[in-house]
Amino acid sequence: MSLLVVGLSHRSAPVSVLERASLNAGAQLKLLQDTVAAEPATEAAVLATCNRIELYADVDKFHAGVAELSTLLAQHSGVGLEELTPYLYVHYEDRAVHHLFSVACGLDSMVVGEGQILGQIKDSLARAQDLHTAGRLLNDLFQQALRVGKRAHSETGIDRAGQSLVTFGLEQLSAGADVQQWARGKRALVIGAGSMSSLAAATLARAGVAEIVVANRTFERAERLARILSEGDDTDVLARAVPMDSVPGELTRADVAVSCTGATGLVLTADAVVASVEGRTGAPAVEDAAVADTAVRDTAVRDTGETPLPGAGSAADENCPLDLSSVSSVPSGFSVMGEAAVAGMDAATLEQHGAWAAGGTAVDRTRETGRSGPEADTELIGALAATATRVGRIPERRRPEPVVEVPRPEPVLFLLDLAMPRDVDAAVHRLAGVRLVDIESLADASADAPMAADVDMVRRIVADEVTAFGAAQRAAHITPTVVALRSMAADVVAGEIARLEGRLPGLDDKHRAEITQTVKRVVDKLLHAPTVRVKQLAAEPGGAGYADALRTLFDLDQETVASVSRAENSTTEKNRGPA
Repeated sequence: MSLLVVGLSHRSAPVSVLERASLNAGAQLKLLQDTVAAEPATEAAVLATCNRIELYADVDKFHAGVAELSTLLAQHSGVGLEELTPYLYVHYEDRAVHHLFSVACGLDSMVVGEGQILGQIKDSLARAQDLHTAGRLLNDLFQQALRVGKRAHSETGIDRAGQSLVTFGLEQLSAGADVQQWARGKRALVIGAGSMSSLAAATLARAGVAEIVVANRTFERAERLARILSEGDDTDVLARAVPMDSVPGELTRADVAVSCTGATGLVLTADAVVASVEGRTGAPAVEDAAVADTAVRDTAVRDTGETPLPGAGSAADENCPLDLSSVSSVPSGFSVMGEAAVAGMDAATLEQHGAWAAGGTAVDRTRETGRSGPEADTELIGALAATATRVGRIPERRRPEPVVEVPRPEPVLFLLDLAMPRDVDAAVHRLAGVRLVDIESLADASADAPMAADVDMVRRIVADEVTAFGAAQRAAHITPTVVALRSMAADVVAGEIARLEGRLPGLDDKHRAEITQTVKRVVDKLLHAPTVRVKQLAAEPGGAGYADALRTLFDLDQETVASVSRAENSTTEKNRGPA
């Protein structure tokens, strides 16, 4: 059997696709059940977060496994397979292990180093265990991933390379200002009472907001979160719970709102946000796009030539041999002294213009040489080229006027949308007086985030742990065969002792025990070196074939080996539990 992962994340797919492909809790459970029911897979686990959806499975056929897992993801996400396929990535065997370990350490997160992913991996394992879709391989893999993630955070400074998604989002809302200074005294509305919303509420409380209002569809959960916030020892925030239908009114009072629910539709529409801003300021909320369009139109009018072109008929153009009045069709943005103005002129006029622009004296080469026609044109063009080489490009006298940027008004409402699919209408980005930060804008902001030196240390930890995990799995693969070999040897010893007792019926207990112990020691010593060595060889890359060789050499019964494996898996199932 082999480990396979098929998935998509913020690194492979746009937010719009992730949003449509997101899986709620019920869809995740059904996906797990359908995966283990499919022919290629015997184990399955789903890791679904706000910026990734990954399906892990133990499969016996690679190509069939990829096809089946991709189809299942498409079916349960509701996104067509043809549309989903370009955004899917596939990892197999050691690469799949490396991927999950990197995810657990926060190396593959939108915000590098964030530790929240560890809780999500733990939940993913628990879900698979509850449904009995995680066997020995996925139990070992996910528990080791949790240990690797904890090791990375304890042994390195990866935490300094990034923060949780909530902290990063608040930093984007504050536009680079100190979050505590920005948040101090503000009124906050938190929509949702799940893990992400709870983290957001706790972060806002520690940042110093004056009040937190929690809204949730299940009012009891909102009350519980509000009570925890109010009774916290490290904060003195005033917290209260409200039902979801109170959100519009509370939004009018709030300075900052964080939303992270499991809703499939919008929680805050653009109209609702407009109404809240108008209720707060008393002035209508306008779209920045309309203001920008006005600025663009004003700039276009200035550049169409409706205002006089600088230099046309001015004293600076005195004695210019070029007939400026003939250049009435100059495209906007070009000077009458530039390339657009001289294009299409005959060679003699071009030379006159070049000499004049260089500060020299205009010469009528036609009259001087008495020649005209193609030959004269060739000579004049050559002279003009020489002039251009000597004096450089003809300078522009008029530059396009800069576009006047209309200043964006200071926001009166800050919105942080951490949901996938989104809770807040994307059209809110265009509203003046509102600053919206959502998953898509967080992805853009984190793309250029600096990487800390500790990231390299974490990568080395991941590489070492992948090697160790692969060796342990390969060694574990041969263990049932070694156990079956030793069991067969014990049966041979027992049979020979029984034969000896038949031939020597008068053998007393003391001598029988001594003979039995001697035979066992001989067998153990003969088997010790080969079994230790075969485990070492099997742990190395490409060592999977040693188990087959051992079974062939000693004519071991395949069913005996399989029964040992089933017994070990049963023991693992009883003793399972997240690290």
